[in-house]
Amino acid sequence: MKKIGILAAFLVVLGIQPAAAQQQDTLVFTPQWMAQAQFAGYYVAEVKGFYREAGVNVKIKHPSPTQPAMAMLKNNVSQAITLQLCQAIEMVDGGLPIVNILQTSMNNGMMIVSARGRDPLKHKGAKVGIWSVGFGQLAICMSIKDNLEYEWIRFAQNINLFLSGALDAMLAMSYNEYNQLLQAGLEIGADCVYRFCDHGYNVQEDGVYMTRKYYLKHQEQARCFAEASRRGWEWAAEHPEETLDIVMEYVGRDNIATNRVMQRLMLMEILRLQVDRESGERAFRLRPDMVQLASRLMTENAMLDHEITYEELVP
Repeated sequence: MKKIGILAAFLVVLGIQPAAAQQQDTLVFTPQWMAQAQFAGYYVAEVKGFYREAGVNVKIKHPSPTQPAMAMLKNNVSQAITLQLCQAIEMVDGGLPIVNILQTSMNNGMMIVSARGRDPLKHKGAKVGIWSVGFGQLAICMSIKDNLEYEWIRFAQNINLFLSGALDAMLAMSYNEYNQLLQAGLEIGADCVYRFCDHGYNVQEDGVYMTRKYYLKHQEQARCFAEASRRGWEWAAEHPEETLDIVMEYVGRDNIATNRVMQRLMLMEILRLQVDRESGERAFRLRPDMVQLASRLMTENAMLDHEITYEELVP
């Protein structure tokens, strides 16, 4: 035992960390969904060595149907995850203090797509598809405010229910399901689409979060990870085709059923949503006014016990 202890001390003097210490210093990062261009900047940061250059050892671990990103954060399987702002607010309200260390989305990409030429706002009582994994909070707020009496039908990740006619409408992301519907040959008129960002619900979506407890103990690691991730997104914006090459590597590794055309459409839209409407810049910051808007809407509709403030979400 003494020999092992002496060897470990010798390695530390040489600047070589023992295997146990290396494992302990690894930051496990989990995007909230499967491999796709929505998370391209993080893939770029890993492949191009930005994390390594920043001195942080990052392992990207995607969630599974039985182990979602939020559960992985709660159970300390992952130290950093992506979340939509509304989800983060719910987690803090539920008693888990988390902090935003990097904000990528500056605009909301959610929409309601209605079938058979119907205006979603004039389709009272419609059967509307909503994701079973959550993040439909703003849609529920809107439906209550406008007294639409939607019947919410949960779906996992597929547009088939809508295409088959089982749904009158469905929630869709401008970078995902909306493009899937168009690629399936559906003609969608402007009157059939309700874009939340254009109707007073422009609440930021994806950001990177850690538990406040972990952040306070690893502030330098968090800072390096955030800066390298931002560098990855900036590189992706400047090199979209090379970024797609990287995305397709991750997609292929995880056997995701998609193609380069769909991932290109997703990447272009994700990059567009990262540009602040007001400043015209890719700002990478959580906006206090959007936190206030989301928190107020969710409190008014009994989704929160109390309003969550901007200060509760920042380090």
